[in-house]
Amino acid sequence: MSAVTSQTFFSAFFKTLGVLFFYIFFGLLIDSVFMVENYQDLQWFANWLMVVIFSITFFKGSPRIKEQMLYIVLIAIIVEYTFSIGTGMYTYRLENVPHYIPMGHALVYAAVIYFTKTPYAKNNKRFLEKVFTLLIIVIATTFLIFKNDVFGFVLTIATLLILRKKPRERMFYLTMFIAVSYLEIVGTAFECWWWPTTAWDNIPFLPSANPPSGISFFYFGFDLVTLWLYKKRHKIAWRRMKNIRKMRLQTLKIVN
Repeated sequence: MSAVTSQTFFSAFFKTLGVLFFYIFFGLLIDSVFMVENYQDLQWFANWLMVVIFSITFFKGSPRIKEQMLYIVLIAIIVEYTFSIGTGMYTYRLENVPHYIPMGHALVYAAVIYFTKTPYAKNNKRFLEKVFTLLIIVIATTFLIFKNDVFGFVLTIATLLILRKKPRERMFYLTMFIAVSYLEIVGTAFECWWWPTTAWDNIPFLPSANPPSGISFFYFGFDLVTLWLYKKRHKIAWRRMKNIRKMRLQTLKIVN
């Protein structure tokens, strides 16, 4: 998984998100209840496999991607223990936080970045945004109707409303929503973790599916904190990049 120069959707998808989806399916299958019941508990193997996959992706990445992946891992450790162990928002199979989880967050982040930077995604940004938005609405509505997922539906609507005013970030977060939806559906289907029937198992007017369809809303916090840390570490470079963006926008206004 790395930055690619794909000109078609299938090439761009399979070399980035497709690789991620394969890792997710295979890795979570190893840690599934099915494996425990039919073979043995292989969570230790899933942890070591993630170390290998994470390392390969990390060392192939650019300096910026490497730094941001490390931030994601550190943030994920704090967030996972806070929300899973601390508040009981969701529960892992062994009621722990598997070691592969924080590194998995970083892989999702990297894959989404790589996909959105492919030539195809850049050249078809508006089209993909419309398709992804429609797909997200279909997923959330389906979960609401058939699984009474009020919690997930509310989070989905909140996400889409926020992204209406974030044109530069919209493509990234819509792609992240799709990736996280796949991750959550596979993870809960394999019973690697589960979500309670109401939000935080304590808010009765927000019934929830397992998983909630719009849980990506909380994943966005990873990205915002990561970006904030990166900006703080590279103030001069970030200021220079913002100035370049302003100059480009001014040039486009003059041309148009």
